[in-house]
Amino acid sequence: MNFILFGTIAYLLGSIPTAVWIGKVWYGVDVREHGSKNAGATNTFRVLGKKPGKIVLAIDILKGFIAAFLPYVCGVGPWISNDLINVQLVASLCAVLGHVFPIFASFNGGKGVATSLGVIIGTHPPAAGICILVFIVVFIVSNYVSLGAICASVTFPLALIFIFKTQSYWLVVFGIVLGTAVIIAHRKNIIRLLNGTEGKMNLFKK
Repeated sequence: MNFILFGTIAYLLGSIPTAVWIGKVWYGVDVREHGSKNAGATNTFRVLGKKPGKIVLAIDILKGFIAAFLPYVCGVGPWISNDLINVQLVASLCAVLGHVFPIFASFNGGKGVATSLGVIIGTHPPAAGICILVFIVVFIVSNYVSLGAICASVTFPLALIFIFKTQSYWLVVFGIVLGTAVIIAHRKNIIRLLNGTEGKMNLFKK
């Protein structure tokens, strides 16, 4: 029951198409028709600018965090199952699926990077901190958002296994699945990176 309840809530949260709604309501633009044609924060930065990009990024991270953290908050009560972490992981995956395949946007969403960051903050904040650090360093050095996201996604399961030595088998599996999903979502970016045609972005440039 808990898996179904929190999984459904998480999917609906993830399905909120932040980039699409902000683009259409504020600018009359569907970001899926411009730039990389992706309904995520990075394409919002490229198409609409820094202000809407930051808003989309923050909301997409927040909806992932809420989806993952909500079972923990409700776990204070006596009615939730003992498998709290497993409920969190199911909710986390559902949130990412919702972002990638949003019911509120014809199942055409983003790549799930920001929402993935939100769910790992909600499930394992220390590992999330390391992932954020890796992303920032790689991004600053290369100016490639995609490369930063890929490196951070690989870092998450490695940090769980080798740094924090987590005892939760399913948390490790979750980390591997999430990291693999991010890499698969960036398969076209990987090809462009190898070909030297991937677009760069400098968020610190005015």
